[in-house]
Amino acid sequence: MSDPDADDYSGAQHPAPPPHPAGPPPAWARVTLGEERWQVTGCIVGAIVLQALLPRRLVPGHTLLLPMVEGVMLVALVSRNPRRIVRTSPWLRALSLALIAALSFSNTWSVFRLVKGIIRGIEGRQPAPLLFTGAAIWIGNVLVFALWYWEFDRGGPARRAAGDDPIPDFVFPQMQSPALAPPDWEPWFVDYLYLSFTNATAFSPTDVLPFSRWAKVVMMVQSAVSLMTVALVVARAVNILGG
Repeated sequence: MSDPDADDYSGAQHPAPPPHPAGPPPAWARVTLGEERWQVTGCIVGAIVLQALLPRRLVPGHTLLLPMVEGVMLVALVSRNPRRIVRTSPWLRALSLALIAALSFSNTWSVFRLVKGIIRGIEGRQPAPLLFTGAAIWIGNVLVFALWYWEFDRGGPARRAAGDDPIPDFVFPQMQSPALAPPDWEPWFVDYLYLSFTNATAFSPTDVLPFSRWAKVVMMVQSAVSLMTVALVVARAVNILGG
């Protein structure tokens, strides 16, 4: 005679769980029309303008050559995807990465020169110019890292529009609670800009969680750069005002 409790381990006498309601996958996981270009274009233009406004001693080469090259690269990218980012090719991908890398190099150079100047006592003799320069570099840091997050999450905007990679590198609240999001919601550049801004101010993730290892490392680097910039600039400005 069989043990009546044996079925408790096999699950034969337990009712099957109710099936999940059928329906289309969320917009971020299926093929969509593609992200509109204007948001990321505005960000890149802003980053280039901030570079041009910095003192020449803090700009690579002490000239406007790099911002001009970045502007040409941006025009080439916009000409291929003027309204929505749906076209992709190896050279377009390489050009987009090269543009972000150039912006990153310029901003990193400016951070290095500013920090070096503050430590040596040759930067920040007047609080107002120092705070303006520090703010411009800090905002550039936010814009550049937003571009990296946007470009690499699930393979970039074109691949996200094609629905090629269902595993996200960043998990937004709308992904965890789809019932609270519009049915056509998917991350656009402004969402990555928000991620970058909160990471640069809180120095840690807030409501957007990094899932892949590269995302965690890049967020850690951004927090370190932001903390160093803010701490040194504010400390120097307070020292000048107190003296």
